[in-house]
Amino acid sequence: MATTVQPSPAETATRTTQSQAYGVANSQSPIEPMTIERRALRPEDVAIKITHCGICHSDLHMAHNDWGMSVYPMVPGHEIVGVVTGTGSAVTKFKVGDRAAVGCLVDSDLTCEHCMAGHEQFCPNWVMTYGGKDLQDGSVTYGGYSDHVVVRQEFVCRLPASLDISRAAPLLCAGITTYSPLRKFGVGPGTKVGIAGLGGLGHMGVKLAAAMGADVTMITTSPEKGQDARELGAHHVLISTDQAAMDAAAEHFDFILNTIPVTHDVAPYLNLLKPNGVMVIVGAIDMLQGVHGGALAMRNRVIAGSLIGGLPETQEMLDFCAEHNVHPEVEHIGPAQINEAWDRMVKGDVRYRFVIDMAKTEGAA
Repeated sequence: MATTVQPSPAETATRTTQSQAYGVANSQSPIEPMTIERRALRPEDVAIKITHCGICHSDLHMAHNDWGMSVYPMVPGHEIVGVVTGTGSAVTKFKVGDRAAVGCLVDSDLTCEHCMAGHEQFCPNWVMTYGGKDLQDGSVTYGGYSDHVVVRQEFVCRLPASLDISRAAPLLCAGITTYSPLRKFGVGPGTKVGIAGLGGLGHMGVKLAAAMGADVTMITTSPEKGQDARELGAHHVLISTDQAAMDAAAEHFDFILNTIPVTHDVAPYLNLLKPNGVMVIVGAIDMLQGVHGGALAMRNRVIAGSLIGGLPETQEMLDFCAEHNVHPEVEHIGPAQINEAWDRMVKGDVRYRFVIDMAKTEGAA
């Protein structure tokens, strides 16, 4: 049965448009249909009809309150693409009919040093696309498992015409998460790059690094993923459970993008880095094992982390993907299949991202 989420009195003045959505009532409940309220357009706002929304593993973590920060009821989704249906009086970047994209954040103070530098993801007042608190009225934000969304124009990106709108949504999280460190550390022609882990993040890392002109090696525990990695653009495959192969690859890589999503021993991967090599962690949000100071100091190696990118870099990433025809590998589902997709995602049964087609109504509850 559908749940109706009523706005508080303080929200009523600005949250006036009903939206069909799919969310969770608490940390134990499955995804179910919900009717939520979206705010009316403020002068700086853009209204977007959502055509597709990607499913990120963090949606499941947030829904289950694994990180202790969840607010219910919750409508997940921060990989959003669609078409502009309305604009506020002060909007200059978009017009009705434009293709638009929204990622992991929908507002910030726009005045701090981070915002001024185009790194809104580091703003102390940034607002998450879902489960955040609106800076103007304090209302809770709802994400892209929905038919439309209202976002201030500074946090909406242009979706280039050459990108397939049905496949592009995961670029707004998996795409920028992998693109940002590759760009920051100068990956390009002549760079030997290792991508550790072939999943939602790893497959984008392979595609992007190859498009940047690097020599790309997929590092995986699964020999059966080797051919898939090559089809995605990897030039070589290194099986991390093959000790002889790992020994032979010692001090081979300039850069390793580590997308492994769980805690693991990083020592074997550190040994693959050349002197002055860099490994960036984007997968494991957890304690890391096997970090020995000697392995770093004796070869001037670096372990770094990376989140997403700011809005300028996100737009740059979308433009790069359009220019180089880089799309995520996706499986399309309808809203009625979200719970099944979440179960399959836990099992790793997806190649490599689920995307919800909001117009797909077969079997909808």
